[in-house]
Amino acid sequence: MGVVNVTPDSFSDGGRFHETDAAIAHGLALHADGADILDIGGESTRPGATRPLVEEELARVIPVITALAGAGAVVSVDTMRAAVATAALEAGATIVNDVSGGLADPAMLDLVAARGTTYVAMHWRAHADEMRDFTTYDDGVVTGVRDELAQRVAAMSAAGIEPGQVVLDPGLGFAKQGAQNWRLLKGLHALTDLGFPLLVGASRKSFLGTLLAGPDGAARPVDGREAANTALGVLLAQRGVWGLRVHDVRATRDALAVWQAMEGETT
Repeated sequence: MGVVNVTPDSFSDGGRFHETDAAIAHGLALHADGADILDIGGESTRPGATRPLVEEELARVIPVITALAGAGAVVSVDTMRAAVATAALEAGATIVNDVSGGLADPAMLDLVAARGTTYVAMHWRAHADEMRDFTTYDDGVVTGVRDELAQRVAAMSAAGIEPGQVVLDPGLGFAKQGAQNWRLLKGLHALTDLGFPLLVGASRKSFLGTLLAGPDGAARPVDGREAANTALGVLLAQRGVWGLRVHDVRATRDALAVWQAMEGETT
């Protein structure tokens, strides 16, 4: 899953693709590099970010989705709003990627049930400007995330969403401190046991920057975290995750090709 942030304040690419034409060109490049899905988002969810108006979000993503879907790409809309998801599906998106798992907008689950679309539900506790205050997990982060995702699965089922529509996301970095992200990654089997495919989005996140900190203790900048994320992607693929949400599709594709060559039969 290749990331296309149509935002002026993304942590990962600093608004480089905020303009419609730039976002479309970037999406086409990711598609050419081998992205199976293009994930188009118009709301930054970096820690501390404030929400755009729904009209702003629509204006950012709908032209991009229309163009990329029209070019033959499989498109996912990264949104917490049912109104935006509705417009995106009408524009050609076929997947709804909701970082709130239906908690931010009560209408989202009913929409997904009615449309029958694939739905990625992420573990989430609060909006970006508050999530740093919700990092306590009384029974540990793995148990907490598993139990809270199970609650979302129950809510989805009650809304009429079929199990085959659902993909779960552990929500790395969302209401989680650095060490908690690593514990969650090591304990992914507990989430897999819920019986749903997993999407993991670790690309360029701060816990990788902390891991790669320099001698002065300063975290590695965003543009220096790609090799670590690629290595992590191979490890996650080996564990059978459904999808990797990445910014550099080519690097991940190349690494996966090496792994697959090593695992395949030699000639």
